[in-house]
Amino acid sequence: MVSVTQQPQRSGAQAPDRLGFVVFITAAAALGGFLFGYDSSVINGAVSGIQNRFGIGDGVTGLIVSSALLGSAVGAALAGRFADRYGRIRVMKVAAILFAISAIGSMLPFAAWDLAFWRVLGGAAIGIASVIAPTYIAEVAPTRYRGRLASFQQAAIVLGIAISQLVNWVLTESAGGDTRGHLLGLEAWQWMLGICVIPAVVYFVLSSMIPESPRYLISMNRLADARTVLREVEGEGIDTDARIAEVQGLIASDHQPRFKDLLGGRFGLLPIVWVGIGLSVFQQLVGINVIFYYSSILWQSVGIDQSSSLLISFSSSIINIVGTVIAILLVDRIGRKPLAVIGSAGMAVSLGAAAWAFSSATGSGKNVHIPDLQGTVALVAANAFVLFFALSWGVVVWVMLGEMFPNRIRAAALSVAASAQWIANWAITVSFPSMASWSLSATYAIYAAFAGLSIIFVARFMKETKGVRLEDMG
Repeated sequence: MVSVTQQPQRSGAQAPDRLGFVVFITAAAALGGFLFGYDSSVINGAVSGIQNRFGIGDGVTGLIVSSALLGSAVGAALAGRFADRYGRIRVMKVAAILFAISAIGSMLPFAAWDLAFWRVLGGAAIGIASVIAPTYIAEVAPTRYRGRLASFQQAAIVLGIAISQLVNWVLTESAGGDTRGHLLGLEAWQWMLGICVIPAVVYFVLSSMIPESPRYLISMNRLADARTVLREVEGEGIDTDARIAEVQGLIASDHQPRFKDLLGGRFGLLPIVWVGIGLSVFQQLVGINVIFYYSSILWQSVGIDQSSSLLISFSSSIINIVGTVIAILLVDRIGRKPLAVIGSAGMAVSLGAAAWAFSSATGSGKNVHIPDLQGTVALVAANAFVLFFALSWGVVVWVMLGEMFPNRIRAAALSVAASAQWIANWAITVSFPSMASWSLSATYAIYAAFAGLSIIFVARFMKETKGVRLEDMG
């Protein structure tokens, strides 16, 4: 998909008085990223309530929590095709509707399988939002501001994660410190899942207020509408005829990459595609989403009460935001590869420390105890892990996937790499409850080993893309 904003800025560039409008429409589109972060992580606070309500074990719990990821894979796979056929705005509205329906259904389930179905539906919305927001932002943002405006999506995701944990804590406190406590006729965990309907409605309303992508309008031969939008986002002085002609030329010469374009390497796929898959998989194998999906029951499993465990989860989300900001500031200064190595080393050490701390836990069920020293080490290590991930792999992998592939295969290769990421995410998420029951310490030791292996992978296979033009990637 070619962005209208990837061309050199002409005379009559973006007027200062239009920047506010561009920021508004970018923020409106990025609300999909907020819902992405919120809906994917809000399940964290609801896990213990769901387990107790339906009397399910670790295996079924893992399936319910990970079910959204299956929907995400489908939503992400279809979003681009639907956006090209029906427009970016319509697809945003569909995502908003799916978020709202999923929230209501998840709030009022009558069985565990019923809840899993609504989570899959919400996952489809997450997958759509993960594709449509960055696509739209890239196509409306003026060239000089595109990098900063594109970061709105990642910032919105981590903000959504943080807000979901804050909401979970507030609701649990209001229900007497118990996720099964009642509020207005429903249990606290039900409200956690249902409140997502509010930002979903806001997303729908705001997506009705922003203009369609100029690139899509030109592809549909709606040239008068495209001229209007181009003037709105780049100022009255822009040469709209020249810009439209440029985009029409790009559309005419577009090569839609196919899977067979990725073949030809020693192991089936081209080496660069395997590197992209490796980056995606390692990003998940370190266990980062265990923190965002299961941290509440993780801390409860070592003797911390529900309310305190949710507050710890919220603090981890704030650290995630801080780390993301650090990554945004550093990724173009010190480069992708050094940042990835720093993050891998920090994650390996912190995960190793967490594994050591959890090895001292004694007891079983709700009577687990961990000594004060080890408990403190576990808390610090877990938050250090989140920080090192956020300031490195959380941002670097997505930057690399958008840059590292040659133009002729970029879209197809990114799709394969992203699919690998969803699959790895699902595997880690569905397996954690059973693995933690087997040995929490060993589980974290395995994640630490993957973090250590990622250092070797980066050093051996990852090439620096800082300062390299997209056209020169090969």
